[in-house]
Amino acid sequence: MDINDVEIVAANGVTLRAWFLRPPTVNGNIVILLHGVRDNRLGMYSYGTWLSQNHYSVLLPDARGHGLSGGLATYGLLESDDIHRWVNWLEETQHPSCVYGLGESMGAAQLLQALPKEPRFCAVVAESPFATFREVAYARFGREFHTGPWLGSTFFRPTVEVGILYVRLRYGLNMQRSSPAEAVIGTKIPVLLIHGVGDRNIPVFHSEEIQRKNPSDVTLWEVPGAIHTGARRTAPEEFERKVLSWFSSHAS
Repeated sequence: MDINDVEIVAANGVTLRAWFLRPPTVNGNIVILLHGVRDNRLGMYSYGTWLSQNHYSVLLPDARGHGLSGGLATYGLLESDDIHRWVNWLEETQHPSCVYGLGESMGAAQLLQALPKEPRFCAVVAESPFATFREVAYARFGREFHTGPWLGSTFFRPTVEVGILYVRLRYGLNMQRSSPAEAVIGTKIPVLLIHGVGDRNIPVFHSEEIQRKNPSDVTLWEVPGAIHTGARRTAPEEFERKVLSWFSSHAS
């Protein structure tokens, strides 16, 4: 398998870096793998080797503000255009038959938010995404006290709102617009959501809310016993079968 360093420049001038993996035998299709928060491309490398063994070429980017990519993480606001630019690079340099996406956690949320801007995906898979940035902020506060999101949406609500306002004034970023649930409305790109029933980091109701926004084009697989981004560890054979089948059944 060949591994090459690649980079592109984002709309605001920061450099984004990735690995491009090409297996000895290719099927003409490419999967973009998107990692979670406080992670980098290495966190998705095992997915890359598995897909390469199944003859997919793979792009493994470091998200902005992570790994060797510059910029500030914005949970999908700017990353949606970054993903669009990565697809441009693939189309211009690799000429794939299909481009697919597979994202985990923050990467899943970024992938879904890219769909309105990037219609060239043949299909995508998103595991453990959040529905809205505000809702996941509530859930994070509640997780620390083992209460669920209600504590964040009540007692800690002023803290969340002040944080959102600070980011808007300091960086010009309106985090209220970070919403995978709104992004899937109207998309015709087939979306497979995967979410562990035991996920306490981003509870499963986030994917249920996303799926309700577009039930005709968004499919949800809830995985019993799986924690956050843990579907492959909990049900490895079913996970790999479902993902490969999702991609192959939605070819160009």
